[in-house]
Amino acid sequence: MALLSNLQFSRWTFYKHLTPRKYTTLCQHNSTANLSHYVTLTTRQKDQIHLYVDTLLQWNKRMNLTAVKEVNEVMERHIEDSLAILPPLSDNYISHCSNSIDKLKLVDVGTGAGLPGVVLAIARPDWDVTLMESMNKRCVFLEHVVGVIGSTNVQIVRGRAEDRVWGRIFASERNLT
Repeated sequence: MALLSNLQFSRWTFYKHLTPRKYTTLCQHNSTANLSHYVTLTTRQKDQIHLYVDTLLQWNKRMNLTAVKEVNEVMERHIEDSLAILPPLSDNYISHCSNSIDKLKLVDVGTGAGLPGVVLAIARPDWDVTLMESMNKRCVFLEHVVGVIGSTNVQIVRGRAEDRVWGRIFASERNLT
């Protein structure tokens, strides 16, 4: 994941700065009560998350999007983990780039099944989120799921980040000569 600003951050950078949390198995409880970040979402955002999870699990039966196959596991391992990067992402951006995180532009490079990009787009509808994926079948899934959840702040780009970056560099060099 990279921020479209002067600083670039990897997923690992954010994960290593997260405060440790106790992992609980939701399968025993079959509820979302222990999902501390999920409970802060609005009803509409929670509905979008559920639509995303349902669609992910349906498509996962036909193509390998994630090894996780149960709703409770997806909620804990994918949704909650994706939402958990919001506080450090916000804090780091505010401390290093700007005093506001409104209208942030975010790129999820190699998004796969849309994690964490789709979840962040749902949680922060004021952000513009670009999902970059090189595999066409995953892009088809992403286009479908973005339509299902009704998100207007997500753009899907098919391609490899290194190809797009080098292509822009070469294009700008040609313009200079």
